[in-house]
Amino acid sequence: MNMTFKKQSVVAFIGFLMLNSSVFAQTIDAWVTKSDRSALLEKQTEEISFSYKKGRPNPIVIDDRQFYQEMDGFGYSLTGGSAELLMQMSAAKRSEILKELFTSGADGGAGISYIRLTIGASDLNSFVFSYDDLKDGDTDLKLKKFNLAQDMNDVVPVMKEILAINPEIPIMASPWSAPAWMKTNNNVRGGSLKEEYHSVYGQYFVKYIQKMAKQGINIGAITVQNEPLNERNTPSMQWQRSQMADFIKNHLGPAFTSSGITTKIMLFDHNTDRIDYPLALMSDPEVDQYVDGSAFHNYRGDMSSMSDLHRARPDKNLYFTEQMVVERWDDGILNITAPVTRLLIGATRNWSRSVILWNLAADPNDDPHTDNGGCPFCQGALTIDGDQVSKNLAYYAIAHASKFVPAGSKRIMSTGVGESVVSLTQDEENGSIHRATVIADAHVMPNVAFFTPQEEIVLIVANDTFSSKSFQVQYNGQYAEIKLEPGAVGTYRWKASKK
Repeated sequence: MNMTFKKQSVVAFIGFLMLNSSVFAQTIDAWVTKSDRSALLEKQTEEISFSYKKGRPNPIVIDDRQFYQEMDGFGYSLTGGSAELLMQMSAAKRSEILKELFTSGADGGAGISYIRLTIGASDLNSFVFSYDDLKDGDTDLKLKKFNLAQDMNDVVPVMKEILAINPEIPIMASPWSAPAWMKTNNNVRGGSLKEEYHSVYGQYFVKYIQKMAKQGINIGAITVQNEPLNERNTPSMQWQRSQMADFIKNHLGPAFTSSGITTKIMLFDHNTDRIDYPLALMSDPEVDQYVDGSAFHNYRGDMSSMSDLHRARPDKNLYFTEQMVVERWDDGILNITAPVTRLLIGATRNWSRSVILWNLAADPNDDPHTDNGGCPFCQGALTIDGDQVSKNLAYYAIAHASKFVPAGSKRIMSTGVGESVVSLTQDEENGSIHRATVIADAHVMPNVAFFTPQEEIVLIVANDTFSSKSFQVQYNGQYAEIKLEPGAVGTYRWKASKK
């Protein structure tokens, strides 16, 4: 053999190995939270690698050629109460915790990437207010008394600090009630908007968005009403679907257009048991033209309803915008698999572009909240007691995604619970013969996978059983063996293979 040719062949082969080293020695980084709190979003030291060694017949198959929805972000509601507690901290400690929360995961932070604000007070404020409160019997049809005075004390300064850390963070906002003088019962709780004030209330939204913009806070999306079918909170306000349709198509939508406002309008912002409400609204073309999509909570209903809505209207976006997540301290167990399985995995596998929990912070007594309809047990992702901050269940549930899945990531195909897989098995009589077998139910653990802008694969898995589980991940024909303790959640990240 020509020696020059032989040397060239060896060099070429070595070059091939180097170019494809990621294929032959691809490793996975793992971060785990355990139910006994012995690991809290802790990076694992054990090396996990892909190889061609196939073991178990039911792997979680990852296909980064099948893309689903793009993710806008993961985060929390910055309620007035949350902002109030943050502003009571010393400036140095507040800056420290905000940087830890909102710095990107790549830079060592939790990477929280979505914020929901309340338009006026929610039930997690110390007291109820709107931006145009008047004496009984007074009206303000030109909204000359509209002001952000209360938000300037807490929400606005906290948001400015957050935006200094992440200027691109998406912000949505939702009202709990119109000013009492606009309502049928002249009360902050219950009642509905008087029809004669539909136009005025449309301008109320316009003024809010414009005045927040002057503070450097861009409201990218709004929902017309938090929980329009719930009148039990203080504050709250009901909307019948016909009233909502009239308000959007004849007042709010045209007001946004004439004012040059590009803020997205999301429908509903209530439970997954009533997809008929937003679906019926979108069936009206005059409403539909102004609507970006629908927002959901999951205090009632099933997450799969969002997929039903997606099948009906795949041209519209879906958002998960609220869920309270609390933990019990008396049993010492961190039930991390419940919110991760139900909310993080459940919402994203059903087409949601966001997962936002309720709420960012409360004090050790789960305050502040309003009387007569405020939530007395809404624990925050953080408990703030002066300058002392502790992290709760809701923090770790979101951080398992936000730290590793930045905005712009896309959900990709991964084998889901109850789905089928194809397994290759040896024939019982003749071991040299292999047969393909379809397993109707793969019995995989709850999971979801994403492809990030950094061209990484991120897989989140929850072991919602009472025993340790070993499972395989299959990616591009290779397999990785991973073990997860009972009640634990793992986030796994590796570089995507070049196509």
